[in-house]
Amino acid sequence: MFWVLLLLLAWATAGIACTRLCLAAVRAADGDAPARHRELTLYEAAFLSGGPRRVADLTMVSMARQRRLLLAHTGWATVVDPRGRDEMERSVIGAIGPEGQSRIAPVRDATACADAVSGLADRLVDAGLAVPAGARTTVAAAVRQVQLASAAVLALGAVALLVPARPDMPRGLVALWFALPLALTLSCLAIARVEVHPYSRWASPAGQRLLGALTRRTAGGDDRTYLTSVAVRGVRAIGEPDLRAALSHRGQPWREPHIGGA
Repeated sequence: MFWVLLLLLAWATAGIACTRLCLAAVRAADGDAPARHRELTLYEAAFLSGGPRRVADLTMVSMARQRRLLLAHTGWATVVDPRGRDEMERSVIGAIGPEGQSRIAPVRDATACADAVSGLADRLVDAGLAVPAGARTTVAAAVRQVQLASAAVLALGAVALLVPARPDMPRGLVALWFALPLALTLSCLAIARVEVHPYSRWASPAGQRLLGALTRRTAGGDDRTYLTSVAVRGVRAIGEPDLRAALSHRGQPWREPHIGGA
């Protein structure tokens, strides 16, 4: 009756994974408050789409397009105008430091951890638009666990079919018993696909709806449209090759910047 032990293991694996997914979905639904009739700011859209680092990237791109910050393709940032126009810009300038020049990667990291970004996150969570810090990645991680549980049930079922069973126990019946926990995991995945997809790390369902509305309303080729694309899609939406290279740079940290050519 070795296959019975494998069946119990399959049920335990499927049950734990599906329970975790259900709990994560319930927590996500708790934040699904009706969105107020409001428009997201670019910083809010950036946070809901990509988190604190996306806010830092958006701020640097905005300053670079206004010629107040030089982003070199070698991965260095140089302050041109030291007067930040809002708290996000002041966070970027402060992260660059008093010398007015720094590599972009540490500036991004420091800005993402700044009080300005933390305050933005808290306001979005309070408004029901962002996922609380403790719940981030919960649904996506739970979905991955159920997917792994499905594979585990299939593997355990295959092993059970390969192990010699009692003559009075048809292999078809053994396969049917393992089909039950597999059906449980697959049905949970199907329900999650309908109810809580996409599995966002940052935006609550209400926040995702506002992001979708922002994307649909944005049209044309003005600067706000451009920055909205960067906020929602990230660095890959940057049209200028040198600017995109600057924010994607992974070069040696000791290389000096080329001040004359961004």
